[in-house]
Amino acid sequence: MKTQYYTASSLDGFIADEENSLSWLLQFGELEDSSYSGFISSVGAIAMGSTTYEWILTHQINEQAQHQQRWVYEQPTWVFTTRVLPTVEGADIRFVKGDVRSVHQEMIEVVGNKNIWLMGGGDLVGQFHDHGLLDEVIVQIASVTLGSGASLLPRKIVTPPLKLLSAKVYGNAFAELHYEVSRSR
Repeated sequence: MKTQYYTASSLDGFIADEENSLSWLLQFGELEDSSYSGFISSVGAIAMGSTTYEWILTHQINEQAQHQQRWVYEQPTWVFTTRVLPTVEGADIRFVKGDVRSVHQEMIEVVGNKNIWLMGGGDLVGQFHDHGLLDEVIVQIASVTLGSGASLLPRKIVTPPLKLLSAKVYGNAFAELHYEVSRSR
């Protein structure tokens, strides 16, 4: 079982622009050849912050969504929030707040031999890292720069550095970097 941060980022390290928009990423459409299908099949639970959850509601679930669809995740999902948020009918969504350690333990009890996906945002992932709970970072770097926005991982990780496990090219716009998070000696 691993706790993995799997995401896309601009070349200059942002996962969303200053308005929390992903239009920069959506312009590429669905990647035909990517690691996503293999990745998602290994996931037993998902964690996300309230901004990520609200983006999904607004852009995919709500009746006003341009490309409305049902909740696409079969895995139980923990949403970290301090506010009351709407639920999605038929989805296993658990609203939580507070320390990520107790929630992580709860997730471990559910996943069996599968992995935990930290979907985002970067600050939430940073909290998992701060407590030694982050095992891997898998980031697909897109061929755009945003200049500002939501940081990929707003933490200083210098010693020990991340260990590069692989680097792959997808199409003519993405490079996927897969890192293992080293523990302090």
